[in-house]
Amino acid sequence: MKTWLRQHLTALRRALRRLWRSPLNTFLSLLVIGIAMTLPAAGYVFLDNLKTLGHNATGAQQISLFMQPDLERATLQETIRQLEARLPDQWRFVPREEALERLKASEDMAEIVASLPQNPLPDAFIIEPLDARPEALETLRETLATLPGVSHAQLDSAWVKRFDAFLQLGRLAVNLLAAVFAVGLIAVTFNTIRLQVLAQADEIEVARLIGATDAFIRRPFYYSGLLQGALGGVVATLLLFSGLTVLKTPVAQLAALYGSLSGLAPWSLPLLPLIGAILGWLGAQLSVSLALRQGE
Repeated sequence: MKTWLRQHLTALRRALRRLWRSPLNTFLSLLVIGIAMTLPAAGYVFLDNLKTLGHNATGAQQISLFMQPDLERATLQETIRQLEARLPDQWRFVPREEALERLKASEDMAEIVASLPQNPLPDAFIIEPLDARPEALETLRETLATLPGVSHAQLDSAWVKRFDAFLQLGRLAVNLLAAVFAVGLIAVTFNTIRLQVLAQADEIEVARLIGATDAFIRRPFYYSGLLQGALGGVVATLLLFSGLTVLKTPVAQLAALYGSLSGLAPWSLPLLPLIGAILGWLGAQLSVSLALRQGE
């Protein structure tokens, strides 16, 4: 076990020395990898906030239950009981008097409301379900329409479907962008490690003559690719965090208007370095395997 650990530590130190020997090339490679990983990561953050804005700004995920006029108190209490059982903390009751007062507060409707002989508005429930998928909202609307005393259950399902389709298209575009940049990251690592293998061809040949195994020869190059990808992921995290910091003021203004917006979650900070390390290791493995096979 100690021998295995010592061999890996030696390979890691050799990989670090290789990166340190050419600081300019290393910096440029890390910058390219960082930018390639920043763009799709920023796209995911943008889509997540767009989903939040769509919910908070439009109220499209709300289902309105309009009750029957002159509803008996017992029936209303039964509806409340069933909502408490099915959707706890996801609904609120709007009495007809409150709805009328809101209309009176509107300048355009004040005169019309004042001319009415009586309150024509029904009691209502506003439902804000946690599951915002269009199919789930439509199913819930149909279920709530069967509650006692409900005259009409309203959901702007067309708007919800359009907005969800737009988000799905955005996710698809970001996923394709991420896949393209992932291939680019592997290609960058592949080319960098290939150049290292070619530059050390004589050293590799000598190592083979004295009995070095393929695993011993490959290991430093694997660590080089892994370190390059991981450090590129760190650069991407810093770039993304810097961009969000620059946008902090306008984002705060949007948050004040439409509700809270999300940035980088703490758990996501090591995610980009981890993804970069995996892709870097993959590129190094492909490069070393091909280069050594050609060398043989």
